[in-house]
Amino acid sequence: MAATAKSLASCIFCKIIKGEIPSYKLIETELSFSFLDIGPLAKGHALVIPKYHAEKLHELPDEYLADALPVAKKIALAQGVTNYNILQNNGRIAHQLVDHVHFHIIPKPSDSEEEGLVIGWPTQEIPKDELAQYYEELKGKL
Repeated sequence: MAATAKSLASCIFCKIIKGEIPSYKLIETELSFSFLDIGPLAKGHALVIPKYHAEKLHELPDEYLADALPVAKKIALAQGVTNYNILQNNGRIAHQLVDHVHFHIIPKPSDSEEEGLVIGWPTQEIPKDELAQYYEELKGKL
């Protein structure tokens, strides 16, 4: 889905990239922009946003993806913590709040549930025959 002029004009991240909204900029490259999150889950929580406006990961050109993760890595190293999360959500039911691809770098400085990302991981048991069938379907599409 291509970005419309209206979506670009109203996108908070596009406004941050253009300097229309101030930010605590960390690293800027030709293709990426990163800054501290103003509603952090932990001290140092940062965002990396591609300068290309795409709502979801699969809509983003590969060169922007190739640029964003090294920026995230540099920020994770600079945070100086051993444990951290890199998070990227796609769609409202997947907890995406801003309709512009972005990566969160979230330090997990301690075992505390008070700092960093707190998630559940509700695993499921899938019968092996169903898993094998889905594997074949997915492999055929790749």
